Amino acid sequence: MDIPTLYYVIWVALLVLSLFGLIVGVSNDACNFLNSSLGCRAGKFNTVVAVAAVGVLLGASFSSGMMEIAKKGIFTPEMFTFHEVMVLFLAAMVANVILLDIFNTFGLPTSTTVSIVFALLGSALGMAMYDIGLNPGGQLAEYININNVSFIIAGIFLSVAIAFTCGTIVMWFSRLLYSFRYQRVYRFVGPLWCGLAFTAISYFAVFKGLKTSPIMQGGVKEMLENNLNMVIPCAFIAWTVIAAFLQYICRINTLRLTVLAGTGSLALAFAGNDLVNFIGVFMAADESLKLFNGDINMHMGGLADSKQQVQMIWLVAAGLIMVSTLFFSKKAKKVTETELKLASSNTGKERFGSSPPARVLVRYTLNTLRFVERITPKPVAEFVGRRFTPLAPEEESGALFDMVRASVNLTVAALLISIATDLKLPLSTTYVTFMVSMGSSLADRAWGRDSAVYRITGVLVVIGGWFMTGLAACAAAALVALIMAYGGIWGITVMLTIGGVLFIKSTFFDKISKEEIRLLNVKSEAAVQDYAKVASGRLGRMIGIHKATVKALLEEDRDGLKRLRKKTRSLKRDLEAVRENEILPTLRTIPAELADRGQLIFRISEISLNTCERLLTLVKASYNHIDNNHEGLNKEQARDMLALTDKIGRFYPDLTDMLKQGDFAGIKAKLETRDQLSEDFAECITTHLMHNAADESGMRNGILYLTLLNETRAMVSHAFSLIERIKELYEG
Repeated sequence: MDIPTLYYVIWVALLVLSLFGLIVGVSNDACNFLNSSLGCRAGKFNTVVAVAAVGVLLGASFSSGMMEIAKKGIFTPEMFTFHEVMVLFLAAMVANVILLDIFNTFGLPTSTTVSIVFALLGSALGMAMYDIGLNPGGQLAEYININNVSFIIAGIFLSVAIAFTCGTIVMWFSRLLYSFRYQRVYRFVGPLWCGLAFTAISYFAVFKGLKTSPIMQGGVKEMLENNLNMVIPCAFIAWTVIAAFLQYICRINTLRLTVLAGTGSLALAFAGNDLVNFIGVFMAADESLKLFNGDINMHMGGLADSKQQVQMIWLVAAGLIMVSTLFFSKKAKKVTETELKLASSNTGKERFGSSPPARVLVRYTLNTLRFVERITPKPVAEFVGRRFTPLAPEEESGALFDMVRASVNLTVAALLISIATDLKLPLSTTYVTFMVSMGSSLADRAWGRDSAVYRITGVLVVIGGWFMTGLAACAAAALVALIMAYGGIWGITVMLTIGGVLFIKSTFFDKISKEEIRLLNVKSEAAVQDYAKVASGRLGRMIGIHKATVKALLEEDRDGLKRLRKKTRSLKRDLEAVRENEILPTLRTIPAELADRGQLIFRISEISLNTCERLLTLVKASYNHIDNNHEGLNKEQARDMLALTDKIGRFYPDLTDMLKQGDFAGIKAKLETRDQLSEDFAECITTHLMHNAADESGMRNGILYLTLLNETRAMVSHAFSLIERIKELYEG
């Protein structure tokens, strides 16, 4: 049967978008199932990735049941024609690309699961409106699978609370059982713990998940379904015996095996649940083409009735692409390393700010905890307190967290996602994994009073991001669908072109937006001197901006002052990023014998930031004065500012050159000029105060002039301190 060329083009476009969606999706989400193993050092990077690769391949094969969501889970196929269904699928994918590009550009939180589900809903609504326009009398609700959509959306958003609650409860009891000194207890209960974890993983990830897979057809499937009451206890006994043999006879760390198994199961759950995000729409379009009978106006009720399994070759190919991405994608490794460093640093800088709801929740939680403490018997409270007493610094292994917490994170997240997959509920694996981890962190007392309000704000922002993603995806897809439907071939061409350009841009040209923590190697003299040279260079930039600001102010160059304000703000953000992402993490890992060097590094960072803040105040005051069309400095003020700027500009290049080269001959004489500069500033201020004009214009100029003098004097004072600290760093 001949199929019009247009639909082949749509098929190819969907295939290409699905292919690159797999690569980008795995690159961004690899940290979800790798970080717990890497964070607790359960294995080397290649070992952990190999275990995850096995899970991904198995998970890809059990995604066939999830593919039903794209075919009939969101809309009612029999209400749409073949042409409308193909345009619907294309509109959802193109809108998804446009949406993700916009969200990535503005750094807004998003989820591929939420975006594709709501994109399908939006494109279905758009095509329904188009069809009702052609054939009046239809009801919009008839085109949408409302019950199923409500079920899916409720499942997505309820997963936040469920994941957080489960992570908190399981981790609390796990820590109560093991404490942070878990090795002694684990010698006795390790096989049971390992057997329970392996049984749970086997049940949900294999017995429940793989039963819908093509590889589980035949007698095996029926046997499992009919004998689960026997299979589960037998599996628990078998896994416990195997774990006991490995632990007591082979002397193998079974907790490490549990963590690795959890990594594999979470990777399996990720592939099984998220694969529909990337290839589900393409597979639905492929099946639509197989049902096509030559009439583009045929209604597609066959999609709902179709029981045909997804061809194994597509699932295996998708799994192989995902595995290849894990091994070869630099972005996947980079994102994983970044997330691990962020988790390990505990820098004190929270990703999210504080919000009133978060503050109220923390306040009520603290009051509740105080009440519980009052009514809890003292022996019980003391026992619980001992179990949750963290390790002393000298007892820590250097891992980000221990294997007990890693096993809880992996197992609970994998089970929740696997249950959702069995129920054909697409969940955001990113947020489920994140919320389980947040819950386990809370139960493990990794949240303190100083951080709780920010973490809760982050949770609220994530939920808000979901709503924003859903609404934006729905609206964007509906608009794209309407443009394609009413625009015909030209509408499809235009939207495909826009989507293609944005997709290529976001895939190949956008940089990774995640902030990276860079630990300064304080043991290396070369690294420390490089840091000092960079600090010297930033000081030179600030002196240059100061000189340019004075020049622009005297020329009343508003545009020039605006550019300088932008440069100064950018420099201040850079200095703040260095402090939060480089200096503070370094100080938390610095050896005791290098504490003096660490103190100098911190002081250099703080002085640099303070100098920049003074400069920014000066630049903003100058810009605001000229932007308000006030009269510039008078001749005497201009003469004095130029003289001071000239003095500063004459000796600072020599100082910065000395610092960059590490040659401090003659620096003592340079530093002696600070007293002379201080006298010059005092003289300028005194002269101005004695001759200050009484009119309003003179008052405004006077305020600006005094601001320039005071901020410049503070800048110079900070700069001299910075130079001395850098000199000490070189000589230390």
